[in-house]
Amino acid sequence: MRVEVRFSGFGGQGIIKSGIILASAASIHGGKNAVQTQSYGPESRGGACKSEVVISEEDIDFPKVVEPDVLVVMSQHAYNDYMSDVRAGGTVIMDPDMIPSERELKNVKVYKVPATKIAEQLGRRIIANIVMLGAFVAITGLLDVTAIKEAIKENVPKGTEELNLAAFEKGYEYGKSCKATTQPLA
Repeated sequence: MRVEVRFSGFGGQGIIKSGIILASAASIHGGKNAVQTQSYGPESRGGACKSEVVISEEDIDFPKVVEPDVLVVMSQHAYNDYMSDVRAGGTVIMDPDMIPSERELKNVKVYKVPATKIAEQLGRRIIANIVMLGAFVAITGLLDVTAIKEAIKENVPKGTEELNLAAFEKGYEYGKSCKATTQPLA
């Protein structure tokens, strides 16, 4: 079992942190092998960025994500750049409020999670990535909730653990009730 995941958006959304938390949850708390890579533009905020995680029960010989099984997308630019990379039959989890211009997608399951709006309701837009991580766990069932929660506590700034765990819970609950839009292969 090899699963390739790509988180994508722009700098300042916590995209890199999401990948770090997922890889930590899988490897340290989940008993799986995981590798995380990241790339971002020269801008620290506002530029395109992605964080990729490969999770496997076996050794990971190639650490790069080529065709993500799951694409989490939180900006229009990332949507435009990475949608065509998703593996046939793969899963896309997107924040519709951050992606005003969608196109028809073939042979993927699309879940729309208003992570930014949910984060704003919690009082901090900056935790939208953790809301999305909660939805990711509920939708994919890839990792145990306890493993992710432990990784969140270890990887967020001290003093923000409770807020981030609340964001995870909101995203998880939303993800459990989320229905996919499936578009068959044309």
